[in-house]
Amino acid sequence: MTKGWFWVLVLLLGLAVAQNRGGSLTVAIQTEPTVFDPSQAAGADIARMVYDNVLQGLVKRNVKGEIVPSLAERWTVSASSLTYTFYLRKGVKFHDRTPFDAADVVAKFNRAKDPDTKRSGHIRPELYRDIASVSAPDSYTVVFTLKQPNQDFLFTLSLPESTIGPRERKLEEQRVRPIGTGPFRFAAWERGVGVRLERNEAYYIPNLPYLDRVNFRFMGDGDAQLAALRAGDIDVIAYSMLPENAQILSRDPRFKVFSGSGTAEAVASMNNSRPPFNDIRVRRAMEYAVNKDELIQGAMLGYGTKIGSMRSPGEACYEDLSNFYTYDPNRARQLLAEAGYNAQNPLKFTFTLAAEFPYERRIGEALAAQLNRLGVVQVSIQVVDFGTWIQKAFLAADYQMTIIGHVEANDIGRYANPNYYWRYNSPQVQQLYTTYLRTNDPKKACDALKAMQRKLAEDAVSIWTMSLPALGAYRANVMNWPGASLSPGILLAEVYLAK
Repeated sequence: MTKGWFWVLVLLLGLAVAQNRGGSLTVAIQTEPTVFDPSQAAGADIARMVYDNVLQGLVKRNVKGEIVPSLAERWTVSASSLTYTFYLRKGVKFHDRTPFDAADVVAKFNRAKDPDTKRSGHIRPELYRDIASVSAPDSYTVVFTLKQPNQDFLFTLSLPESTIGPRERKLEEQRVRPIGTGPFRFAAWERGVGVRLERNEAYYIPNLPYLDRVNFRFMGDGDAQLAALRAGDIDVIAYSMLPENAQILSRDPRFKVFSGSGTAEAVASMNNSRPPFNDIRVRRAMEYAVNKDELIQGAMLGYGTKIGSMRSPGEACYEDLSNFYTYDPNRARQLLAEAGYNAQNPLKFTFTLAAEFPYERRIGEALAAQLNRLGVVQVSIQVVDFGTWIQKAFLAADYQMTIIGHVEANDIGRYANPNYYWRYNSPQVQQLYTTYLRTNDPKKACDALKAMQRKLAEDAVSIWTMSLPALGAYRANVMNWPGASLSPGILLAEVYLAK
């Protein structure tokens, strides 16, 4: 290369960096978490803000949903599938400037697998119970020894709960001001308003992130989100935008609307352990009474994909059961009559909706209207705040029917847990899930997952209304927005503003 061409290249690179670097982005997010450490509380919005932006794990799921290296550069798996060895990045520091090494990983997973959740602060130790030991032969190597093969072990390590903080960090501090190794550091939480992330100047990947600052603004109201975007108060509606607002913004060249693939299933859960839904005839009647095509068109203006079990079309081993129950109100009435319900003695129950989630609320209201149309069902809608929903429906299973979006990928295994909030106890499903988890044969694993989906549909455990889209919009100068919702986090390291 001649000296002249060298300086031209330097100039071009400089212009590229100048174009991409700097600026602030404001993103509307629906709910305000009570904590920001995903190992200590449930809630998808925690991960949306901090996963891979602030907190990182050994591996992560990228925008395509693929498991890729993160704090581990690579890993090996023994022939028995019982030993996983991870080789860590060197030179990585936490946001408090302490160095990251294997001792942090060992401390993290010894805490995670501790069954005493009060001591560990980790809310799902069952995810890690197959870990017999975790050790560090040197500062940059970590060895997990499993008690038995676990098909989902790498997936478990990609979960938000598996992200890693400094080993000396107090749990109560990590809850409200998490420290990680990500491209942004957690700078401030203004309660009731939002969260501010700031660029990690010491990030280990050169030239990332592009943005200086990201503000997450808590805005649950869809119309308020639209007004704020149009007024320039926010730059992005990240997901769950109202479908009618998507149609409005799609006609405005100042904005770009996206409808990406997601892993969220809008699940109308029936409490399988309590009347009236401990009667399979009643549950199947509900399936026949729901017109999912009408729900997608009426409640979501066509945004959404019909499903028939707990799996989205983009996930591996998906079984298309979307027409397992075709809409048949007469068959629904017949089943209800067999269960003892008719116009004189209608089926009455309460349908609990969380106020903060517009998709689930409007789908739930439309679904209730369809059920009431039968003439032998009387649905009472109860709207509660999300905190109440977590305590009553999710933790105490104190509900009859409710609806929520299950955003996590590969979460069908929760139907193998009889204590999960839908209180479904099937030894056959539990056996199928065990077969899936413990085999080393990918085809056998996939066959077990498909059989599990069919069994769940046959038992009409829940009403899987649709796979929800990642529907949002951003200002036209926002570049590299991830769009799809196949990662737990809104990955922001490579997002920049065109100048």
